[in-house]
Amino acid sequence: MTVEPYPITRRSLDADLGRRALVMHVHDQIIRELDLRALEALPEASRRAHLEASISAVLASAGATPPGVTRRDVIDEVTNEVLGLGPIQALLDDPDVSEVMVNAPDEVYYERNGVLHESESRFRDAAHIQRIADRIVAPLGRRLDETSPMVDARLADGSRVNVVLPPIAVHSPTITIRKFRHDRFDMADLVRVGALTEEAAAFLSESVRTKVNILISGGTGSGKTTLLSALSESIPESERIVTIEDPVEIRLRQRHVVTLEARPSVTNARVEISQRDLLRNALRMRPDRIILGEVRGSEAFDMMQAMNTGHEGSMSTVHANSPRDALSRVENMVLMAGFELPIAAIREQIASALHLVIQVSRLPDGSRRVMAISEVTHLEGSVVGLQDIFHFERGLPGEDGRINGTLLATGIRPRFAERFMPAPTAGWGL
Repeated sequence: MTVEPYPITRRSLDADLGRRALVMHVHDQIIRELDLRALEALPEASRRAHLEASISAVLASAGATPPGVTRRDVIDEVTNEVLGLGPIQALLDDPDVSEVMVNAPDEVYYERNGVLHESESRFRDAAHIQRIADRIVAPLGRRLDETSPMVDARLADGSRVNVVLPPIAVHSPTITIRKFRHDRFDMADLVRVGALTEEAAAFLSESVRTKVNILISGGTGSGKTTLLSALSESIPESERIVTIEDPVEIRLRQRHVVTLEARPSVTNARVEISQRDLLRNALRMRPDRIILGEVRGSEAFDMMQAMNTGHEGSMSTVHANSPRDALSRVENMVLMAGFELPIAAIREQIASALHLVIQVSRLPDGSRRVMAISEVTHLEGSVVGLQDIFHFERGLPGEDGRINGTLLATGIRPRFAERFMPAPTAGWGL
């Protein structure tokens, strides 16, 4: 391999600048000299070993590394640049990091334990971010250019990724990745981390087993999908489940599961398949339960219809700040279906379809908590009735800034308990 001299005056550079310059030099040399197509044809383990050997050869010819920089650091960075997602690959490999956000070449943030931190990772320039974004969407068959400057997709490991290019993103291309957790939480885990109490967990598990229709409400990153996945464990193995998502995030442990994923329209030749299309089709698939990952639009009408016509025990999530706001959002989304229904009829359908609304929140200390478990009672005049079965009682903040509190039973026995739960379970406090 022909190696050019290492064009860096090491004494004039600090460790960070020296490392970046060396990584750029080695990367450019590898791109020029290595047959990347042949490299990609190798098995994953052999591919990495072959690439690291080539990088080591370039480093050996370049001489000493800058002060404070190890050869291992350079090998890892160049390998990530060639085979991975460049400067953010290390963050993606960190199991404690849940989200990665690239705002600009010198602005990279990540979330750990619900709290945002600024990363030391840096991109060379906006074109560098663009190359990594192209690498993300290329295997997905998605377009990413000025005519299609926004892409919402899923990585091979299930992580969700959103890319926005200029001129929509004014200053720089942006990349947002929400990592897919492989160590999924169950109800016991949620109790252990303080998201809810054992009494509330027992109540919810029994509600799922007895086919209560549940809507989980909360903001972005509040833990809606995590709670939905945990609740799904209480669904009996004997039932057929159809899940509908955009993109797929829920992982069920039951065997009899059919997973459907909505498909965007990428080109004129590719027909869009919406969640509403999938929901209508799911009704013909003999489901015992339907799990809609997130209700976002007109599919809310079909979901309410399904819950009211024999698909009890169905579940979904919605973005809202309170149980009352969640019902209002569902009402607005039903109106988006285009049917000229009176408001009273829509609210009556919602009151009949839904049994529980669970409100979850991400608190300022980064913790995710169940704030309320509310029963949807009946139409009271022109308003859908709600009553809290459990509510979060906030205590004094701890010295470490952690928010203290607990989810307490209100003592109200839900109306649906008479139909689904003949006798209260000990420990609910109901």
